[in-house]
Amino acid sequence: MNLPSSLNLPIRLANTLLRRQPVAQDLGPAPPIARASGPRRIQLHEIVKEYHTAVGVRRVLDGISFDIAAGEKIAVLGKNGAGKSTLVKIIGGVENPSSGHVVRDLFMSWPIAFAGGFEASMSGLDNIRFIARIYGVPIKDAVGFVDDFAELGRLLYLPVKTYSSGMRARLAFGLTLAVDFECFLIDEVISVGDARFQQKCFDALFVRRKHCAMILVSHDANIIKQYCNKALILKSGRGRVLDDVDFALEIYHTL
Repeated sequence: MNLPSSLNLPIRLANTLLRRQPVAQDLGPAPPIARASGPRRIQLHEIVKEYHTAVGVRRVLDGISFDIAAGEKIAVLGKNGAGKSTLVKIIGGVENPSSGHVVRDLFMSWPIAFAGGFEASMSGLDNIRFIARIYGVPIKDAVGFVDDFAELGRLLYLPVKTYSSGMRARLAFGLTLAVDFECFLIDEVISVGDARFQQKCFDALFVRRKHCAMILVSHDANIIKQYCNKALILKSGRGRVLDDVDFALEIYHTL
């Protein structure tokens, strides 16, 4: 069966993210990866990401390594253009690294509120049904949850291409939470909607899913201090992980 091209992304994400056994993603042959003993975790090994531009090769990430176990929460800090969102996309399988490996022992989400995987000509309801099928979520439960959470009402029956960016973000946020992920990738999305809906997203993610692991890109120092137990600082493509979040924030504010 030939599917619309825009549906290739959720299928690719599902093929990558649904595997609960250790998975190494790379480009070309690579030596065996030494997995850490103990709890299951997400591991990044020497991640490099390069883009070929009109002015030459631009290395956005240069040898990034860290790991996060079940229930842990790591903040990703850096100035605009430091490679934070690129790193999140690589961890989530949206993009491939130029070199390096991502090992996924936790059932991990796509970047939360990422709306690029929707088929625009299909209705919001049909997109929910499609994603629910490939992720093994009961369709009735997924539809009911997203309908209640996203508050789109009859708009769920309209094609996604008619949605505003905010409506797409609501749909994507609700659909992400409808899947029982063990680790959430978060890239500055608590700004979705008005203040009431932002609080609803905050409670659903940080309160009711506080037992989940999270990789959080945020400029909100209060959220980072309250929920993260370590931080990755990115600068000029390089990265350093600190267990002292307060110290990491002090360094971040000097960048």
